Formats: sequence, structure tokens, C-alpha cells
Amino acid sequence: MFEAIVVICAGLSAPPCRDQLVPGYEAAEQTACEAALAALPPVGLSAVPKCQPIGAALTVEEVAPGVFVHMGLVAEPDAENRGDVANLGFVIGEDSVAVIDAGSAAWVGEALWRAVRAQTDKPVSHLILTHPHPDHVLGAAPFARAGAAVVGHADLSRALADRQENYLESLGRLIGPAEFLGTAVVPVNQEVSTDDQIDLGGRMLHLRAWPTAHTVADLTVLDAATGTLFAGDLVFDRHTPALDGHLRGWQAVLAKMAETPVARIVPGHGAVMLPWPDGLAAIRQYLAVLEADTRAAIDEGLRLGEAVKVIARSQTDLWELFEAYNPRNATVAFTELEWE
Repeated sequence: MFEAIVVICAGLSAPPCRDQLVPGYEAAEQTACEAALAALPPVGLSAVPKCQPIGAALTVEEVAPGVFVHMGLVAEPDAENRGDVANLGFVIGEDSVAVIDAGSAAWVGEALWRAVRAQTDKPVSHLILTHPHPDHVLGAAPFARAGAAVVGHADLSRALADRQENYLESLGRLIGPAEFLGTAVVPVNQEVSTDDQIDLGGRMLHLRAWPTAHTVADLTVLDAATGTLFAGDLVFDRHTPALDGHLRGWQAVLAKMAETPVARIVPGHGAVMLPWPDGLAAIRQYLAVLEADTRAAIDEGLRLGEAVKVIARSQTDLWELFEAYNPRNATVAFTELEWE
């Protein structure tokens, strides 16, 4: 297989540089790829594209018929893992494909595009972003360039506008300038305020926008055909949960989600899938302990700095990256509950 690429650099032909995928020109033969470029030249590129053997794709697992998931590492983004730290997926319908989340850099989105192309040549009609965190949204550019509708919570655009400068700076620094080239925040052009549906052709996806929970803009995706629920970071596995919204809101959302009969759940981090509803047990327990310990610290009159050292410490051995995330969670929880 061959694909079209264009070489992009940090400056005018100045390193670092990398090969950026030009999606939509994949072909079995190089001549066919070149003919496609000649017939419909891409616009807005900084250099002339060329065709070369197809690059590396993300590994994916088919968790249900037509439902594929890539398992990111349980790790902080860095130069070694290049930011491949979130679970991503896609669902194939009779007419088109929907991708759920795009990773933390353009190269991740490109590798996910190749994973889709390894399974089907149907167009990618939708890219659904489950929440605003950079490890899930910053790989969106290749799908937007390919013409996919970018779908998100009605509050996603505002959340990204408020944070995009910081996200781009911090992820670029963590991953490294070469790997981060071509990464950008793309506009959301299909917003979900309550519930919505996407028809992929004989296959319906049900989208639900939730009140503030893990973040201010959480969205879930249910594949009705297989009962597979993409929960984004409303559900964590192994990776310590990250509280960036409201603790009590998150607990309420999980309680409501538990009432929905589904077959399996795809968490935002950890295993490619979890059983339902048992897959919710660990995160609900963590949040319950976080709440109980925070209330106890407030009742004891502890200052925030002292409380953070003791809140949820009983959970230390149950989660990875605990020291990176639990102190932040304790701070958010303390600030929220202190004023109830």
C-alpha cells in the first residue's frame, strides 16, 4: 500500500522536520496514489506531496463486530511514548466510519487513520471527541483535513478555546518538537447539547452530553448494534482518575450511566474494554473515598496543604500514576466541598 505525504518543518526547510500524512490518497500501487494526487490535488499544503509506502498504524483490537479500540499506554506523555497515552477507537458502518477520540498529536491521528484504512476503505464521516483533554483531541487535524465532521459536547469549543494555548505548549514540550509538528486544535462543527444520533449506514451511534463531571464537556458514544459504550475519561482503568470538573457531578453521572443496559464499556485509559456494570466499580469506589476523606479533612479543620497529604491515601496501591493525579484531585475536591 502507498499513501501521500508532505514534508513539514518547524521553519522554512529547517529541522526538525517530519513526514505528514495527506489522508485520502491511499492506493495499492504507487502509480494509483500519484494519479489520485494529480486528479484532485490537495490544497493548503506547504510543499508538494509525494507517494511512498504506507507508514505505521496504531495497533487496534476488535472488541465487538465492527468496533475497534487502540489501547494507549498508562503513562504521562513524554518523548519516549510520543504521547500515545489514551484509548482511541472507531466504529464501521455500512456507509462510513466514526472515529472516537484522536490522541495527543497529529502523528497519533495519522497512525489511527492508517489503522482505519487497514480495516476498511469507507470514508471517515465523523470524528467524535469525548472531552477537551489534550491527549484525546490534539490528533484531530488529519481527520478534519479528510473532511470528517468534528463532533463534541456543546461546551467543548469554549473549553478548548480557554485552554488550547496551554495544551499546545505543554504537550509540545513533553512529546518533543519533531513529533509534535503539524498538531493543532480543530474547530468543532457539530455540537451535542443533550442527545444526538449518527447513522453510519445500518448502524446507529447514540451520543449523550453530560453535565459537568470529569470535565465541563463530557460526551459518551453508544454503538447500539453491539451495546459498546465509549465512555471517554468518565471511566478510568488502572490510570488514576483525573478530576477536572465537579466531584459530586461525576458521581451523579456514573450513577446515571450505571442504569443504562450495555454490553461493555471502553474506558478512556487502561483496558480496551471493561465488563458492564462491574467496570464502573473501581472508579466509583475511588471517587467515594475521595469524597469521604475530603469531608473528613474539612470537618477536622485541616488546611488544604495538610488535607492533600491524607485524602484518598488508602487508594494508593490500587492505581497507577497516583502521585501525579491524586494531589490534584484532592485539591479540586477540597475546593468544591469546602463551600457546600
